[in-house]
Amino acid sequence: MRPRRLKNEINVVPYIDVMLVLLVIFMVTAPMMTTASIDLPSVGQAAQPPAQPLEITIRADGSLSLRDRASGTADRTLARDELAAAVLDAQSMRPDQPVLIAGDKSVKYEVVLGVMDELQRREVKRIGLLVQPTGK
Repeated sequence: MRPRRLKNEINVVPYIDVMLVLLVIFMVTAPMMTTASIDLPSVGQAAQPPAQPLEITIRADGSLSLRDRASGTADRTLARDELAAAVLDAQSMRPDQPVLIAGDKSVKYEVVLGVMDELQRREVKRIGLLVQPTGK
């Protein structure tokens, strides 16, 4: 009787089968996944503001003013507790009118977010930040 020789080969067929099954699973589940697309604005590529927005200006001393570009009125200086009511009053005629917040460079970010939060709590829609594009 002849002695058996050992084979030095690896059987890779089961590994290929597993990889093909995984490939099929990923191909089937990939279209079902929802992906979020986030477009982060950059100051260098800032879009032009809408034609007739409400503009809230936060000055360096923290005072607030409101300008309605649609009616062409001058800036009205307001207290912080009067701001949301004035914006809602101005938007009563044009509900889709956007609101832009222009904050001075020296104003703390917390103040700008506080104004934005107050407007969002009062259910003001379409709030944005006004930026000045950098010169290239």
